[in-house]
Amino acid sequence: MTRITATERAAPNVMDTTPGNQAATFRNQDQVWPVRAIPRGDAVRALPPHARSLAELTYRLGDLHLSVGEYMARRRTAGLLILKGGDIALERYGMGSGPERLWTSFSTAKSITGTLAGAALHDGAIGSLDDPCDRYLPRLRGSAYEGVTIRNLLRMGSGVAWRDDYDADARSELHRLGRAMARRRPGAVLDLLCALPRVHPQGAVFNYSTGDSCVLGAVVAAATGRPLADYLAARVWGPGGMEADGHWQLESEDGLELGGFGVSARLRDMGRFGLLMLEDGEARDGTRVLPRGWRDLAGRPDCEATAFGRLAPGDPGGYGYHWWATPPAPGIHAGVFAAIGIFGQFIYVNPGAQVVVAIQSAWRRPQDIAATVETVTLLRAAVHALRQAP
Repeated sequence: MTRITATERAAPNVMDTTPGNQAATFRNQDQVWPVRAIPRGDAVRALPPHARSLAELTYRLGDLHLSVGEYMARRRTAGLLILKGGDIALERYGMGSGPERLWTSFSTAKSITGTLAGAALHDGAIGSLDDPCDRYLPRLRGSAYEGVTIRNLLRMGSGVAWRDDYDADARSELHRLGRAMARRRPGAVLDLLCALPRVHPQGAVFNYSTGDSCVLGAVVAAATGRPLADYLAARVWGPGGMEADGHWQLESEDGLELGGFGVSARLRDMGRFGLLMLEDGEARDGTRVLPRGWRDLAGRPDCEATAFGRLAPGDPGGYGYHWWATPPAPGIHAGVFAAIGIFGQFIYVNPGAQVVVAIQSAWRRPQDIAATVETVTLLRAAVHALRQAP
């Protein structure tokens, strides 16, 4: 699938953009990479307006008293959608985007890949999360991934070497992945992953790894016998009531989807994906697409390596099955889990408050602590404002 937008052009590299072309680049990844369509289904899930509008929402950040509009300008936000119980409390766009524009996901796609593993388990294509991944993908035999369970891939606990570094260290595995993708050769990504060494026993250490997500995506595709984009369309896009086709970036023409990133979609459809998780994988027509209880299994840690407070010094969070998790202590964000991508992409799911938030952004740096803190502050204000809403 190729879609060319005549009025704007994407930069060849998402990591090397200008303030003027960054948004165009994030909107038009199909100008740069081969992609596979994610077709919408027959029925669209309505997102009616909520009785409580957050159009006038404000929040405090230190000595500043800020509005939603100021947040979007400060944090280069292309889309902000806040849903309460499936109804729209706020929908706003910037950076030249609008309701019909696609935006790339970066690592929020990891949570989509993890969800597809749950769908494959529910469908019986995967027998158990404790099966070794090479049972479904024999290409992994003889590599450090041989014997690694699907569950430990979901936990980012494979024990296989990986550094998700965004600095200039060309030796990092993330940069090596970029070079493998640039070859546009079928199998180049798996060849790289199969050449990586083991550095820990599986399940012993949490190590955030785009490589683990790419292996997981390849395992799901092999187990289901379908490309990831096709399986996503059948098990999420259709049942979730998405309103538009999306697309998934490929390693080569008609090749493998990249399980760690590369899903482009409308803002509302990212919100609908969050709703499908909020509702534990049960579609509006009653169709179940995920195992019962998957939301709570995937949205919280289930082992010592991914437990709350164990991921990094000073970080109280934990990690579920390709979702970041917030501690269950009382508070606005208690029990929250989220998909997070570089440059300010978020899908926030708050089961206790029945709130889902989707954010698409164009931060100028891949990771920005101040922007993250401000985003969490905005979310806290939104949930607080909606807490008493029906």
